[in-house]
Amino acid sequence: MKVGELAKKYEGQVIAWRREFHENPELSWEEVRTGNRICEELKRMNIKVKRIAKTGVLGVLKGDKSGKTVALRADMDALPVKEANNVSYKSKNEGIMHACGHDGHIAMLLGAAKILSLMKNKVEGTVIFIFQPAEEKIQGALKMIEAGAMKGVDAILGIHLWSDLASGKVSLESGTRLAFTDMFKITIRGKGGHGSMPHQGVDAIVAASAVVMNLQSIVSREIGPLEPAVVTIGKFHGGERFNVLCDEVLMEGTTRGFNPQVRDKFPVIMERVIKETARAYRAEGELEYILGCPSVINDPQISQIASRAVINNFREESVIKLEKVMGGEDFSFYTQEAPGVIALVGVRNESKGAMYPHHHKKFNIDEDALTIGTTLYSQFALDFLDSD
Repeated sequence: MKVGELAKKYEGQVIAWRREFHENPELSWEEVRTGNRICEELKRMNIKVKRIAKTGVLGVLKGDKSGKTVALRADMDALPVKEANNVSYKSKNEGIMHACGHDGHIAMLLGAAKILSLMKNKVEGTVIFIFQPAEEKIQGALKMIEAGAMKGVDAILGIHLWSDLASGKVSLESGTRLAFTDMFKITIRGKGGHGSMPHQGVDAIVAASAVVMNLQSIVSREIGPLEPAVVTIGKFHGGERFNVLCDEVLMEGTTRGFNPQVRDKFPVIMERVIKETARAYRAEGELEYILGCPSVINDPQISQIASRAVINNFREESVIKLEKVMGGEDFSFYTQEAPGVIALVGVRNESKGAMYPHHHKKFNIDEDALTIGTTLYSQFALDFLDSD
């Protein structure tokens, strides 16, 4: 049987796996049950299994013929989100939810492992199955690499189910696709006092509010207008009581963009704005800038192989062009080790209730898309190993 036929044959199993993992989500570095179940399934397929990077899983399938090595990657962790979907496979773990599609990623890669194990005589080389923990913390990829997951790998494919793309469509463009994702923490220190006599202290909340507003001018006034960039404050905490002058504010946020030179500028500019703004309000400002992951850049040759894998199993119009997005992925660390591509597989289908964005409490997917991802993983592995 061909890849597409096998993917259709095992579609029900892949959906069942997805629902099982959705029902039993685990946070970053806590993917114990998830990893155990993956190991159980891979062993049933006679695929060599190894636990690495604490909760990660590495599967190895050697084909009947020797050749190159290709890696297929799926992330496993869920999010601290309380699910609001009314479905039979709703999360059993209170306050934890697969709200980003990683349950589908695991299921699709298991489906591909099943197909490739049955087509072992056509595997001209070695397939590495990377089940990665802690993508949401931007930590898992580096740990998997440090543990040897990419040793000897000639190319890698990752898939991310994508809620902004209609089900049945796949984005595989070459070039920059996802943004760098850095994090920062800001501390503003003032002087406490009575809320009725603010002149006797230094109000950290007022100073911090000014910092928030002034940081917005970085993108509009210090970065070129043709360079996409984002500065977002996602957390603002300060004050203990309504009539007590706040003496310290803690803020956290993220910067995004695509250009490495813009990334280098961010901490320098931000530190200046934070310190000088705080000083204007008689306060002190401090910045801690934490590097996350670089931009995801799809390799042109690998992108072509992946695109043909979709077109040859579905329709040419299934592969579409999608504007690059400010979301980030630590898949970018793998592509620093070997040429690769991340595919965005559409899961949006409003008629099935799949229209909420990633990380939303009602996020869900059109499960028909799982067959597309399973097929892509499998066909890409075979085609790459068969290529010159």
